[in-house]
Amino acid sequence: MKVLLLTRYARLGASSRLRTLQYLSYFKFLGWQVDPAPFFSNAYLEKLYSGKTTLKEALLAYWGRIKVLACAGRYDLVWVEKEILPFLPAAAERLLKALGMPYMVDYDDALFHRYDLHRLPVVRVLLGRKIDAVMKNAALVVAGNQYLADRAKSAGAKRVEIVPTVVDLNRYPAVDDQPDKSMEPQVVGWIGTPKTSRYLYPLKSVFESLQSQFNVRFAAVGATRKSLSDLPVEPWQWSEDTEVDSIRKFDIGIMPLEDSPWERGKCGYKLIQYMACGLPVVASPVGVNKEIVEAGVNGWLVEEGSEWQKKMAILIRDARLRQRMGSYNKAKVAQWYSLQAQADRVINLFVEAANK
Repeated sequence: MKVLLLTRYARLGASSRLRTLQYLSYFKFLGWQVDPAPFFSNAYLEKLYSGKTTLKEALLAYWGRIKVLACAGRYDLVWVEKEILPFLPAAAERLLKALGMPYMVDYDDALFHRYDLHRLPVVRVLLGRKIDAVMKNAALVVAGNQYLADRAKSAGAKRVEIVPTVVDLNRYPAVDDQPDKSMEPQVVGWIGTPKTSRYLYPLKSVFESLQSQFNVRFAAVGATRKSLSDLPVEPWQWSEDTEVDSIRKFDIGIMPLEDSPWERGKCGYKLIQYMACGLPVVASPVGVNKEIVEAGVNGWLVEEGSEWQKKMAILIRDARLRQRMGSYNKAKVAQWYSLQAQADRVINLFVEAANK
């Protein structure tokens, strides 16, 4: 089997690394040829995260993707992450369909809302139904959650399968393998990017109140001091090599979100990372979070600031409860939210899509 893999990013982009690239070793073991061709380079992301101009890298991305598409006929299947050419009509996907070249497309967020809810009317008019066309013409749509799957079905997709965003268990040893931390401050942690650290701002008063009551620290992996502004939260540097070690220093993992269409399309990967490290979780009841978190069993879903404070205080006080919830979470991740649990499903989906 020869597969052309049109990812959004190279390894620096979390969505590409987790939704597609971490499966490559399984395909290689089967003797398949899978050729990744990222749209945006690592240089683009590095500039984007640092607030620098990315026009040159973006133009190079479009030219590189067009050159790659010219070679698509050499493959049995094209694996597309989200879309082939951002902010252009779905002409490339329609062309693949017309040429009889099967493609499967993967979504881990509500990309369609980037167009149909765009602030500019011209974008909404020209591209508002673009992703529906991409989904409809695909041999298979792989969605990270039910919200995304429902959109694909309403768009007329021929086949839709839900595959969660997963972790590789080999990279996630449990927190309870660490030395005793009972005399140290409890660490309530979050992981993300400078851009998404905005979700922490509504909890500022909660953080301040908890710090006045307990020996507790708040940490944000992947944020910067600038993005956290005056929040009482420590920015911790992120890298792929150190992210698991950083999460293992947490005692509680949190995932606050707004309740809006874009957030309902998220796949809860933060929660899965925390759970894989044996941590209890506290999260907003938005989108797939409501499926991942079982209230009182492996964590809590909370809306109001007072509830955030109450539930985090319970976990800060009770080490046994944290351990019990964490142990449950490790088992839950191993059963469904792990690379080891999903790899065979993904391989079979590839074979079926290529045969179509």
